[in-house]
Amino acid sequence: MPDPSLDMERATVGRVTRRLMPLFCLMYLIAYIDRQNVSYAKLEMVQALGLSEAAYGLGASLFFIGYFLFEAPSNLILARVGARVWFARIMFTWGLVTLALGFTQNATMFYILRFLLGATEAGFFPGVLYVLTLWYPQAHRARMVGLFMIASAVANAVGAVVGGLLLDLDGLMNLAGWQWVFLVTGAPAVLLAPYVLWRLPNGPAQARWLPDAEKTWLAGVLSAERGGEVDDHRGAWKAIFDPRVLLLAGLYIGMPLGAYGLSYWLPTIVKSFGVSNSVNGLINVIPWVMVAVALWFVPRHAARHGASAWHIAGPCLLGALALVLSVVVPGAALKFAMLCIAAPAIFAAQPVFWSLPPSFLTGPRAAAGIAAINAIGNLGGFIAQNLVPLVRDATGSNLAPMLALAAVLVVTSGLIFYAMNRLDRARAQAG
Repeated sequence: MPDPSLDMERATVGRVTRRLMPLFCLMYLIAYIDRQNVSYAKLEMVQALGLSEAAYGLGASLFFIGYFLFEAPSNLILARVGARVWFARIMFTWGLVTLALGFTQNATMFYILRFLLGATEAGFFPGVLYVLTLWYPQAHRARMVGLFMIASAVANAVGAVVGGLLLDLDGLMNLAGWQWVFLVTGAPAVLLAPYVLWRLPNGPAQARWLPDAEKTWLAGVLSAERGGEVDDHRGAWKAIFDPRVLLLAGLYIGMPLGAYGLSYWLPTIVKSFGVSNSVNGLINVIPWVMVAVALWFVPRHAARHGASAWHIAGPCLLGALALVLSVVVPGAALKFAMLCIAAPAIFAAQPVFWSLPPSFLTGPRAAAGIAAINAIGNLGGFIAQNLVPLVRDATGSNLAPMLALAAVLVVTSGLIFYAMNRLDRARAQAG
């Protein structure tokens, strides 16, 4: 006999997913390409500006400092003004900064613009995670975060192909290849911003395409999950200092550190195999296709069998093992195969991780807490983009930095078991 409640759930979640997730995924795809385009521009930009590997790594990493400083304030503003206006503003301004990077004249200008890119993009990723709490019941969020993050894998794949091809446009219209990388990847964000302002609703109540019955069902389920609490902006910033938020923020550092360390350095590793820019880009599609598969599979497995610490720590440990093997196995083909295992393992841990904060935070407190976790955790990207070239310069090996990333992932795995045990105890005491 059909279950009317289950039918309503399927219809509502399906309609919301079809309407929202393609736009969110497109926005994240553009954001991630604009964040990672420096890994391909680097192949020519270092020599053009006369930078060392370490100096370029510092400039690239300043993105995360701007991101860190403006992440929580941006998300609190989003909670007040709504997703429609704030996401459009974020996209338009980060697109303008990316275009400006195409006209970088020296190291100082590069440093300033990378910092500004982080400041302008701050609030987008945690903003979407917060907005998903307004549209989806807890049981569906890890799957939606996984779907959303697939865009990062697609972005890396598309960015790999486009980055390599754009570098080969060197000299067209008197512009260097690295300039074309920034100009072509920055334009979509500027062009998409007006569409976001026009089409994105702030929440279910403003969605004209959502039937009243489905709005009522969704509001009831979300209210029940909040325990009937009313969203209150007053004191929302205090969630930043919640011990559980700080615990998750601390352990999350290892995930972006591993992810950005690998994705930032991967084009350089592949280039050391002796391939052209275009072939480099095409080869780098392979690991990101595998990342997309992992981001689809792991959250669904967690939803079906119950999320556990192993859904987060397990992929991290596999990633660490693959990174170590990428250094010790012989031959370029085997080394690259290990990196193709490491990439999906590192990224696959994140969707289930991001289902943890909304289990104890709601409303504006969720906006502040999620932003704090993402802001502090993404300092791992700052560390990675300085650590990787530092280890490279110290060892003379393009693969030695992978050992440092592996060590970080092992430590992160241990912290995950500790953190989830603490959260389980806190929930049991609250119950």
